[in-house]
Amino acid sequence: MNYFKQNTCLSLLFLLLSALLFSCSGPSTEAEVINELAFTQNDFVVKRGVNISHWLSQSSRRGKERAGYFTEADMEIIDSIGYDHIRIPIDEEQMWDEEGQKESAAFDLLHDAIGWAAQRGLRVIVDLHILRSHHFNAEEKPLWTDPAARETFFQCWRDLSAELRRYPNILVAYELMNEPVADDPEEWNALVAAGVAIVRQEEPQRYIVIGSNRWQSVHTFDELRIPENDPNIILSFHFYLPFPLTHYQTSWTWLEDYDGPVHYPGYLIKPEELGTISPEFATRLQDDAKVYNRDSLLVLMQKPLRKARETGLKLYCGEWGCYPSVPRPDLLAWYRDVRYCLESNNIGWTNWDYKGGFGVVDSETGQPIADLVKVLLED
Repeated sequence: MNYFKQNTCLSLLFLLLSALLFSCSGPSTEAEVINELAFTQNDFVVKRGVNISHWLSQSSRRGKERAGYFTEADMEIIDSIGYDHIRIPIDEEQMWDEEGQKESAAFDLLHDAIGWAAQRGLRVIVDLHILRSHHFNAEEKPLWTDPAARETFFQCWRDLSAELRRYPNILVAYELMNEPVADDPEEWNALVAAGVAIVRQEEPQRYIVIGSNRWQSVHTFDELRIPENDPNIILSFHFYLPFPLTHYQTSWTWLEDYDGPVHYPGYLIKPEELGTISPEFATRLQDDAKVYNRDSLLVLMQKPLRKARETGLKLYCGEWGCYPSVPRPDLLAWYRDVRYCLESNNIGWTNWDYKGGFGVVDSETGQPIADLVKVLLED
């Protein structure tokens, strides 16, 4: 067990001991314990994590199939290969029925995962990923136009806070919403202010993760406004750039049928190669047919870095990954350089994902993918 995880386990143990002391000691000891407890609960530090995708989000699995998709054995793998936290995306349609009642089986799974993580000294970010009124790739998003949809979003957070406030702030943080996509960034900024206010009614010190409008893009981070004088906010961006590389031949994008070249580092597509691919793809790829390397990736992260400096808040990369259809040496080089950019700037991260399409674990064998684990987690 490394130093960071050992301290985490000790801190969680301290919380339990503090609660026992508080219940049986005199007034002076109580005050001392409260001060120590507050200090410990504010210590939410995340460095290297992984997204638990397609479990409580973006999946039709239910019942035993859903329960068996992610188990305590998976948490043991996550711990053993060196992650210190997980991000759990959850969807409204999994956690609440259409009448807004909580689905007890789904919440039980969420509590199980938090418990498994706590036993191993792993922290957890609970991410409200997709709403019935908002999917980041949907054409219609009623969240921005329907007051009833916004009220449902707020009620989701009242319910989540009521369910999860039992966990210490050192263990669990909340991500207000994944990849907001509003036509006007001020619509998202207004929703952020209202959503944070709802959580703060009962949880003034809970860490809340907030990203920028339009898929938490680095390009829109200068448009993000957050509540002032709230030190318990973590700024979050997602990083899948250059997109034609990271989503090469993905079935859900316009790159599905592209079978031409991509390279990293260096020219993503070499100038002489543009003339060899179809005019349709050549047009779409022209803007990205330039040099990408560690330095240019770091330049792309400057807006989030600037926002973090201006606000004095922690910065976090909640998603980043490269699809395995990319030539392996290029893929591993990209992962290596993005990790360097993040960690050299003290940016915690969760790669996408555990055993989905971008997985660090083979979905068929359940075994970690050795070369990717090495690039992501070995010092």
